[in-house]
Amino acid sequence: MSIVSDVLLSYLSGKQKQTPSGWLAVNAPCCIHNGESADTRNRGGIIQEGDVISYHCFNCGYKASWQPGRHISYNLRKLFEWFNVPDDIINKVALEVLKINEGIEVTERILNIPEFSSVQLPENSIEILDDPCDTDQHSLAVKDYMASRQLWLNDGYKYFWSPKFGYRDRLIIPFYYQKRIVGWTARTTVKNKNPKYLTESQPGFVYGLDEQGHNKVFAIVVEGPIDAIHIDGCALLRSEINDQQAYLLNKLNRDIIVLPDRDRAGSKLVEQAIDRGWHVSMPEWEPGIKDVNDCVNKHGKLYTLHSVVSAAESSPLKIRLRAKKWFG
Repeated sequence: MSIVSDVLLSYLSGKQKQTPSGWLAVNAPCCIHNGESADTRNRGGIIQEGDVISYHCFNCGYKASWQPGRHISYNLRKLFEWFNVPDDIINKVALEVLKINEGIEVTERILNIPEFSSVQLPENSIEILDDPCDTDQHSLAVKDYMASRQLWLNDGYKYFWSPKFGYRDRLIIPFYYQKRIVGWTARTTVKNKNPKYLTESQPGFVYGLDEQGHNKVFAIVVEGPIDAIHIDGCALLRSEINDQQAYLLNKLNRDIIVLPDRDRAGSKLVEQAIDRGWHVSMPEWEPGIKDVNDCVNKHGKLYTLHSVVSAAESSPLKIRLRAKKWFG
């Protein structure tokens, strides 16, 4: 068994029952912290598979787990507290886990963290410049679209366009990693045209990592690159977080604030952020503002940033309560 299992199991109290499927059933201490009444029916379950230990409450749904190579998550730390493990013991466990991981993380990086290959932008791609002599109707339409989304040529990002058929009505946004182009997305400027995006992206990539300077104390994570550009944040390019993306974000060594889209897919992203111990932000935006771009268009970048950071929450209970309103 691991030190995590040893400590957790040693602080269990009250009636316990081993189930045929391998779960150790205990009274769940999490329920009263998640809007439910105190559990007296052994609805908390602990299961071990080698050094991996998992906890699941079959009443309020609270989950926490640990396996070699991972740090002590926010959820697991709270579970320790609810089982009345003293703070000094929790800190000793977390420190011991860090020491153990020193010999494991190197292997994980080699096996799981991708090396992003350099790629070419779509054929005949041209950097968009503020050229008063530009008379191409397609290029001008792309510039008009940029203005409607408040994407400016002096905002520190490079934007591209291609006269090639299939791309002439698209804004091309390159993906950089360590100052190399490793992918791109081409967003149509024509309303209701499908597909909206043509994208080349490598597994595990996170947009905007190169812009996360050492002077930042947090990184805001959204789904799409245009929203990320508006707030100097990162984009997952999808509505889920995979382990490779989580590793790259945690490597920034700062608070991670996840801002989900207001749709059903965004609710899954919220749960994944909770599981990783990250903050989640769902600001009190007025009706009609559904994303970062809408907020920037109406209130500007500084207000949007302030609203996102001010609404950041780390408590799973408060996040889930706010999510009910956020997703409607």
